[in-house]
Amino acid sequence: MENIQITFGDITDSFQMDHLVKGKDVVFHLAALIGIPYSYVAPGAYVSANINGTLNMLEAARKNGIEKLVVTSTSETYGTAIYTPIDEKHPMQGQSPYSATKIGADKLAESYWLSFSLPVCIFRPFNTYGPRQSMRAVIPTIVTQILQSGDEVKLGSLSPIRDMVYVKDTVNGFLKSGISTTANGEVISVGTGHGVTIGEIVNMIQGLAGTNKRIIEDTQRIRPPKSEVFELICDNRKAKDLLGWEPEVTLQEGLENVIDFVRSNMNLFASKRYII
Repeated sequence: MENIQITFGDITDSFQMDHLVKGKDVVFHLAALIGIPYSYVAPGAYVSANINGTLNMLEAARKNGIEKLVVTSTSETYGTAIYTPIDEKHPMQGQSPYSATKIGADKLAESYWLSFSLPVCIFRPFNTYGPRQSMRAVIPTIVTQILQSGDEVKLGSLSPIRDMVYVKDTVNGFLKSGISTTANGEVISVGTGHGVTIGEIVNMIQGLAGTNKRIIEDTQRIRPPKSEVFELICDNRKAKDLLGWEPEVTLQEGLENVIDFVRSNMNLFASKRYII
């Protein structure tokens, strides 16, 4: 930890971003507002953080001549799959204010590569999960309810299909993108290439935890019908070809790690209730 310096700040502050980037070689831009439900009620905040914030980082990187900028995208930019598996040429669909702002950020990054030859990579992970993930995400929400007392688990729709990527695999993809010159100007998606429904994830977690709780549909957790993304499965061939990246952690192994972490830290989760 002695080699890590933590600085508090605001991605919308262009002066601070310029100061932070100065003298750096590689920058990983992960700052964003990411909760989809909140984007329905505060879209302006998402435009400010996700679009204007990305512009600030692009400008800071350009002015300071950094060697590489990795801009974090999201599989939500693809929207509901028109075809699967989803490759980087799949059309982008703004099915929520969140995804629309991430599409805008990605296109700004693309423009800086084409206009200024800024060495930028648009890194697009599918659904990352793992220990220490916040309760806004579906897997810690499921695990916490299953491990707590009570005989019910409240969730939104169980039918959407997601490609779940363990956090260590996602981080490995980030690092490879940051050091690879072949990734400059590229959009690169990382995912396992396998889809699983939310309902199947619940059943897997219940099996691993040894429970059999009743699943209750919570209407507050369901997206507007046209905004729901029903299927996301990654075509990861580009990541394999350009980065030599492969997913290494199976879904069962990853879920076991999350269950162990939540079970050992229930005090962090016991009173938490979030809409996802």
